[in-house]
Amino acid sequence: MKHWIAATAGLLGWVAMDLLNGGAPAAAQELMTEKKVFTLPSYTTQSGRTLKDVKVGWESYGTLNADRSNAVLICHFFSGNSHAAGKYAANDAAAGYWDAIIGPGKAIDTNKYFVLSSDTLVNLNTGDPKTTTTGPASIDPDTGKPYALDFPVVTIADFVNVQKALVESLGIKRLALVAGPSMGSLQTFEWAARYPEMVAKAMPVIGAGEADAQLIAWLDVWAAPILVDPNWNKGDYYGRTPPNAGLAKALTVVTLQANHADWANATFGRRPAKEGEDPGKSLGSKFQVQSILDNAGEARAKVSDANHFLYLVKANQLFAAGGTSIADAATKIKAPVLLITQPRDLVFTADMVDRTADTLKKGGVDLSHVHIQGSRGHLDGVISMKQAEGAIRAFLEK
Repeated sequence: MKHWIAATAGLLGWVAMDLLNGGAPAAAQELMTEKKVFTLPSYTTQSGRTLKDVKVGWESYGTLNADRSNAVLICHFFSGNSHAAGKYAANDAAAGYWDAIIGPGKAIDTNKYFVLSSDTLVNLNTGDPKTTTTGPASIDPDTGKPYALDFPVVTIADFVNVQKALVESLGIKRLALVAGPSMGSLQTFEWAARYPEMVAKAMPVIGAGEADAQLIAWLDVWAAPILVDPNWNKGDYYGRTPPNAGLAKALTVVTLQANHADWANATFGRRPAKEGEDPGKSLGSKFQVQSILDNAGEARAKVSDANHFLYLVKANQLFAAGGTSIADAATKIKAPVLLITQPRDLVFTADMVDRTADTLKKGGVDLSHVHIQGSRGHLDGVISMKQAEGAIRAFLEK
C-alpha cells in the first residue's frame, strides 16, 4: 500500500516515493541541488495586468559553460514543481521526478549540460517550503491581502515569459533543449513556437500542441469539486477554512485520469477498504480503491491551494501553441522536435497526440515520435522515462 500511495503521484507530487521504489535507479554519482528564488520587479501578463514583485523558485544541475551555450530548460507538470532531478540533501527520501534521465552520465548529461527548471506562476504547491510561486494565495503589494480571484488569468505563455526572464538573467541567449512532461510539454511547445530563435531542440513528453474540446471539458471535471465546496466561497477563503474537501476530490479525479484502468484494476481489484467488510454494508462503506484515493487526495490537499488549481486548469484550457493553433505554430517552430508519448494516455489521448504529430509534419517540422509503454498511461511520461533514454541521447547528439 505504501508503494501505491507513492506511485500514484505523477500529477499529484507523490512521485518521490515511486522513484524510491524503482521508478529511477540509483545513480553512481549523486546529483545535489539547492532551491533558489528569481524575482521580477514587475511582469505584465498576456491579459494586460501588471503584477509587482513576481517570485518563482528555481534550481539547476551541472555547470553553465563559458559561452552559455549548454543550457537545458525543464518545464514541470500540472501539480509538480521545479524539482526535476537530484536531491537537496543526501538523506532525502528520493530524487526529482525525472532523475532517471537527468544527471551525470544520463540521457540529459549534467557533465555536459547546465539544466535548470523553475516553478510556474500559480504553482499548486503553496504549502511546500521548496516551492516559490506567485498566484491567488500571494499577497497583493497594493492591498496587503491575498489576491484571491483578483489575480489575473494567466496562460502557458505567461509561464514561458517568466522562464524567459530567468533564462536571460543568467546571460543565456539560446537553449540547447527545452523539455517537459504533461503541462511541461505545453510549455515546451510554447517555447518552440513563441521564441524559435532561442530553442535549439524541443522534447515535449505526454502532451499535445493545443487543448482540444475533449480536454477542455475534462479540465472542467477536474475543477468541479472545488467549485461546489461551500468553503470555496467564490475564491475568498484565505484566513478561513479552505475548500480542502473539494480540492482533495479534484486531485482524486486527476489521479484517476493520469493512470490507466489496467493499473487500477491490477493494483486494487474489487477489494474492500477494510478486510472482511462488505462495501455494500452501507453508503459509507468503501472499496480499497476509493479509500486510498480519498486518503491520498486529502493529504495532498493540505499542502496545495484550490484557487491555484483552478488557475492552472484555466491556463491549460486556454492553451494553443504560440497563442493561436498548432497549425500556425508548426509554421513558426524551427527546432527539431522529439515527441515522446504513451499510447494508453487518458489525458492526452493517442488521437490528440497523433493530430499534433501530423500537423507538425505538414508544417515542415523535423519531428521524431517515440512511444513509451507501461500500465500507468499518462503517468508513464513521468516515472517510466528510462525507456526513452536511447532516443533522447540520439536526439541530443544529432
